[in-house]
Amino acid sequence: MSTPKVFAQPCDGKVTQLNGSSRRVILDLPELMLVEFTFVEGGVGALHSHPHLQTSYVAEGVFEVTIDGVTETIGAGGAYIVPSGIVHGVKAVTAGKLIDSFTPRRDDFM
Repeated sequence: MSTPKVFAQPCDGKVTQLNGSSRRVILDLPELMLVEFTFVEGGVGALHSHPHLQTSYVAEGVFEVTIDGVTETIGAGGAYIVPSGIVHGVKAVTAGKLIDSFTPRRDDFM
């Protein structure tokens, strides 16, 4: 059995370009993954849901975050949790970065 990757450098991880944002999977194991999303000002993470538990940390910028129909503006240093199966999405008020963790891993991002 191979040893899992437990460290990542800033240049590590595959970057996927999205509409108004990009996604970089930083580290992953079957039970957990860490992902960086970079948004341009006005970029949208459309409303969606998934079975994974998600936590998100606002590393840079300001975001309007909607979870289960409730919207709050969260700036750098703030965070939020999305329970499994709940509809959620974001809009970048300014350019910024979110650091998301998912449990279990989002295999659709691989």
